[in-house]
Amino acid sequence: MKKRRIPVALSIAGSDSGGGAGIQADLKAFARCGVHGMTAITAITAQSTVGVEAVEAVAPEMIVAQVRAVAEDIGVDAVKIGMLGTVATVDAVVEALSHVGDAPVTIDPVMVAESGAVLLDEAAREALVERLLPLTTVATPNIPEARELVGAGEGATQEELVRGMVELGPGAAVVTGGHSEEMVDLFFDGERLVEIPGERHPDGAAHGSGCTHSSALAAFLAHGEAPLEAARQARLVASEAVGAGLRDIGAGSGPVNALGLR
Repeated sequence: MKKRRIPVALSIAGSDSGGGAGIQADLKAFARCGVHGMTAITAITAQSTVGVEAVEAVAPEMIVAQVRAVAEDIGVDAVKIGMLGTVATVDAVVEALSHVGDAPVTIDPVMVAESGAVLLDEAAREALVERLLPLTTVATPNIPEARELVGAGEGATQEELVRGMVELGPGAAVVTGGHSEEMVDLFFDGERLVEIPGERHPDGAAHGSGCTHSSALAAFLAHGEAPLEAARQARLVASEAVGAGLRDIGAGSGPVNALGLR
């Protein structure tokens, strides 16, 4: 393994052919945060700003092979996990993590695309909770995702959700606030409960915002930041990306703009 001068982060996630979310968003976020990005693709989607037309899972052995190849040659300073889809994929990712040593792991539990397409079946959701969350450094669900994972009703508070997430096994959790009026992310690591306020961008574009936030958090962990500080910085990056979002791309929800394209 060659000596490296910049941190490297690995995205284990699905491909969005429209470039707004998935590994495409992850690589942009990594670059924005000064980290070299690598990928292990879990699924290929035929996707646009309007919706997901088709999904094809990558073979489990290929997922493991992708991770092993980059880990053995380049090394891994942090991992971001996104779209999983099936139990077989969850199991492959659990196996793949054995190749990344003690690299911190961030998981964005992608369940439903912004267009409404289901991207994680019920059995895979149970496998994620039982086998993957306990291996995770920071989990970053939004409020609806946290409700599903924790098994809470509509009346559950954000604090109840983030505490419930940590009880499922990750070292810390951030329940993001994009689905709330307050727009506050809530961080909990078993001891500290911290509000991370954010700015609302009514004229922005949000497709890929969750991917960008989770990837930015992983990037800052790769830089050596502690989870709370990584979460704070990730919120700023994601907010900027939404504010600069490309509303004129496609007929549907435009992609976030982590690189500040003009």
